[in-house]
Amino acid sequence: MNVTFCCSQCGKTTRCDLDEGTLDVACRHCSERVVIPTGAVHKGQVNRCLVCPSDELFVRKDFSQRWGVGFILFGFVVSGVALAMRRHMVAFEILGVTAIIDAILYWYTGNVLTCYRCHSEYRDLETMEQHPRFDLEVHERFRQQAARLKQAQESSE
Repeated sequence: MNVTFCCSQCGKTTRCDLDEGTLDVACRHCSERVVIPTGAVHKGQVNRCLVCPSDELFVRKDFSQRWGVGFILFGFVVSGVALAMRRHMVAFEILGVTAIIDAILYWYTGNVLTCYRCHSEYRDLETMEQHPRFDLEVHERFRQQAARLKQAQESSE
């Protein structure tokens, strides 16, 4: 298993390999160490985030959302050009090929476990079934909390 996280000290992203006996994770850039809480990893399952105190994690596809949306938009634009040229069948074929490629990418892309609070990502886990899929309500709660903390810090300065 490995974890990718943003270091709270230097702000850079780092990746660490973990096993059952790992006691802490360290940033590769500044050597800042984060102690892994006891019981956070049990029998290859992550029960809570190893980097922050959150226990709310979700499973998502391990694929860049920007690339995915960009690919779909590219298919729509090329299809729109074909429609503007009055090539209706070509436009529908482009949309169909785009949808098929998107479905293939969905089926063959693995999952990643992500923390709502600090956005740490956990890969190569044996099982992720105990964790739910993305929940917009939980995400929004953490986003609002981060915005309020940032606003309170700015007003106190």
